[in-house]
Amino acid sequence: MPEADLDSKEPDVNLYDLEDPTLERCFKGHRDAVPCADFSPSKKQLATGSSDKTVMVWNLNPKARAFRFEGHKDVVTAVHFSPSGDLLASASRDKTVRLWTPNIKGDSTVFTAHTATVRSVNFSSDGQRLITASDDKSLKIWSVHRQKFIYSLNQHTNWVRCARFSPDGRLVASCGDDRTVRLWDTSSRQCINTFTDYGGPATFVDFNASGTCIASSGADNTLKIWDIRTNKLIQHYQVHSASVNCFSFHPSGNYLISGSSDSTVKILDLLEGRLIYTLYGHKGPVLAVVFSREGDLFASGGADLQVLMWKTNFDALNYRELLSRHSRRVTPDPPPHLNDIYPRSPHLHHTQNETVEINPVVTNIQSADPHVVEVGEVPYNMPGVTLRGVTGFRDRPSTGIASASACTYRQEEEREEDEEKERLGHGVMDLLDERCGLPTAFRSTLEHIVQQLDILTQTVAVLEERLTLTEDKLKECLDNQALILQQALQTDEPSEQRGAEGPAV
Repeated sequence: MPEADLDSKEPDVNLYDLEDPTLERCFKGHRDAVPCADFSPSKKQLATGSSDKTVMVWNLNPKARAFRFEGHKDVVTAVHFSPSGDLLASASRDKTVRLWTPNIKGDSTVFTAHTATVRSVNFSSDGQRLITASDDKSLKIWSVHRQKFIYSLNQHTNWVRCARFSPDGRLVASCGDDRTVRLWDTSSRQCINTFTDYGGPATFVDFNASGTCIASSGADNTLKIWDIRTNKLIQHYQVHSASVNCFSFHPSGNYLISGSSDSTVKILDLLEGRLIYTLYGHKGPVLAVVFSREGDLFASGGADLQVLMWKTNFDALNYRELLSRHSRRVTPDPPPHLNDIYPRSPHLHHTQNETVEINPVVTNIQSADPHVVEVGEVPYNMPGVTLRGVTGFRDRPSTGIASASACTYRQEEEREEDEEKERLGHGVMDLLDERCGLPTAFRSTLEHIVQQLDILTQTVAVLEERLTLTEDKLKECLDNQALILQQALQTDEPSEQRGAEGPAV
């Protein structure tokens, strides 16, 4: 085939030809809920913070050891790697921020950042500045290398849950319990816009990769995306049945993952404006979700003490080729095309959307628990542990028997973890019963009905997919018939012309 024909051939792209995400590993080591997580820029490490007052750094090489950093005196609320990956910042309810060296040395420096719980910590893209958000209603900007306070931003009237720098560092987005999302100019240090369309506390906020949009989540179960150039709400999702605690943009800007107190992780296709996956795996509220810097992995952490790492797979679809076939999305703006999504008016997405549900058996994941190296200071209220600095593996609690076997100790740890999970599960169910005010039997019946509806939805989706394939085949047959007819007509025309001319005289 000539080269010109190859160039003109329309790419064979199927919008629905997506590979499902898969669960890669399940990390176990935290002894309490996991409210925060972040991948290192090199994608060699995953950091998580926990209500057990520790920071864990998991090395993604299956044979490598994990590090447990101890030093915070209360719940760890946020973690974030610097752009170079040589520093890891953590924030805590103990009002401090720590900057760790994420290796076996585990050196750290600490400074008191606020007068109340520090909820969020985030590096600027150049790694020079750090922003923190706190229950003291303020945002603070810090110099990373000098570890000096630069200035604060004060207009929130309640707890500030989250704050993020824009990709170019010129703006800051923040949200909080005052039900507002605020946009700040870092040069003038002024609030330049406020979004107030929330029915409850705003829980999380972040910029997309191009910095043209911000997304925010709320305790009112919603996800909203705003175009900060026009200050308009361009997408509005309601795909969760409980508070949305966190979300993360895919680096391409084409997808967004969200974690909710309804125990699910959901994946949204932002270009198509629809829900495409619902992931099950956590047995309690999902408190943290984050994409890796390259977007090929994402992690989730929850109240069930689990840290799950997933492989995306679904981002293999080449949207550049797809968009070339959709002339309605032609725009002078660079990708991602969030500003050119149809319809322009906010559109609500309900949980009845047809979506692929993935429910992996987490306990069957073949990855042994990594050895954990204890690093850093030991919290004052951990009796029986006398570690200082790097001391190798965790000392066993003092039981009066110096020769206690490692196997027995591991079994005791697993038994304590199982008891903690069972206690947590009962606590969540009691809380649901208390909030809903419904009898257990009635609630069980409703859950059964919902499950049956989910099965029905999946069946309809399969039937629709088969119908689409049938229509495509029928269209292909009709096109072939038309082509054959056209060729036959072209063949008949020369014969008729020769007959009309008659024999030569």
